[in-house]
Amino acid sequence: MALIVSLLITPGGKMAKILVVDDDASIRKLYQLELEEESYDVVTATNGTEALELTQSVAPDLAILDARLEAENGLDVLRRLMQIRPSLSVIINSSYTTYREHFSSWLADAYLIKSSDTSELKDKVHELLVARSNR
Repeated sequence: MALIVSLLITPGGKMAKILVVDDDASIRKLYQLELEEESYDVVTATNGTEALELTQSVAPDLAILDARLEAENGLDVLRRLMQIRPSLSVIINSSYTTYREHFSSWLADAYLIKSSDTSELKDKVHELLVARSNR
């Protein structure tokens, strides 16, 4: 049980905060419910502007970012997020594999293909937060 608790708590003793950025409301809700069930503190954004504002005000530990947002390129948002918070762990989450080869995606810690089965996503969130706490 101690191992599970240690995955959820940041070095400062707070619950890990996760920012989910996706223009699809059903994906945002699914990820929020699944991650809150794992006891994470989850905030959501529908676009890059909201994501940047939340990154400044909430200081998330990890972001899950759609590579293709409705009105903007998620990889452009990724670059701006990293300028604001260079230590932010980021998972690019996309329905498209083509973005994986784009050099901007290399700023992210992981690239996952969207799925209704969230087990791979949750495993990667745990992995990155553990790595972050060991830095």
